[in-house]
Amino acid sequence: MITDEVKIKVQAGQGGDGVVAFNKVKMSLGPTGGKGGLGGSVYFQGVSDLTALNKYKRKRDYYAEDGKDGRGDKSTGHGGKDLILTVPIGSVVHNLTTEKDFEITQVGETILAAKGGIGGRGNFYFRSPVNTSPEKYEKGKLGENFEFFIELRLIADVGLVGLPNAGKSSLLNELTRAKARVADYPFTTLEPNLGVMDRLILADIPGLIEGASRGKGLGIKFLKHIQRTKVLVHCLSLESEDLLKDYKIVRQELENYNPELSQKPEIIFLTKSDLFSDEIIKAKMKILGEKNKKIIAISILDERSLVEAKKLIFSLF
Repeated sequence: MITDEVKIKVQAGQGGDGVVAFNKVKMSLGPTGGKGGLGGSVYFQGVSDLTALNKYKRKRDYYAEDGKDGRGDKSTGHGGKDLILTVPIGSVVHNLTTEKDFEITQVGETILAAKGGIGGRGNFYFRSPVNTSPEKYEKGKLGENFEFFIELRLIADVGLVGLPNAGKSSLLNELTRAKARVADYPFTTLEPNLGVMDRLILADIPGLIEGASRGKGLGIKFLKHIQRTKVLVHCLSLESEDLLKDYKIVRQELENYNPELSQKPEIIFLTKSDLFSDEIIKAKMKILGEKNKKIIAISILDERSLVEAKKLIFSLF
């Protein structure tokens, strides 16, 4: 299962305290208390693992290590260890405390989430000609703490969209080496699946239904994953009694959710062509011909149609 939304709290480490210490060696008397170490900071780092958010469902609070106290030989205490929280590329991170957002789109991309506190000064730093034996020191400063909401929006070149049972998962399995679960009932796919076709990443977006843009079913959860795709492959089952209606339902939901989605390049695949005669297929294709010139009938049982499907997809890149 892919977790694509989590809320967590992070706390950067507190800086170490300065210390009060004095040199006891004759002829070298004086303050020797050092600074406290820096508190550890918290970072978000992008990884390719789409399940990276799963771990945050079990644990919501994360703490970086505190800095160590200063030492009596004028030395600064050790800094606290930084905490790196991995998130899938494609994550949008919302800082609920500051109301600032940022995105992580590259593997290895690292962004500061919460800065560690600075260490306090020891008494060595308060010496002066009039106070050669100060006993003053500073406490370490608290690190930053924030609450974050993280949501995953898949990064894919091609998004397969359509109503439930339009054959998207089966097509993904054939065009790539994905192992998406397939069955003949609504919402078999409860989360997006990814596959790689040569150099292109394909995402099977779970079946949309009428009202998805208003949150019906799991609509909003699915629609957000389409935003970063470059090309849409609209799958329509030839088993449908009203192809035009099915087409308009999905297109309207895309428009309602984000008008920019309806402007993406689109290909139409009429699936399950092995179940129908050429005459019936031509008649049904004619219904949609005015909507989109990039339209072909395909079947996962027809290798030639799959080759044509791949060529058509690659023609848009």
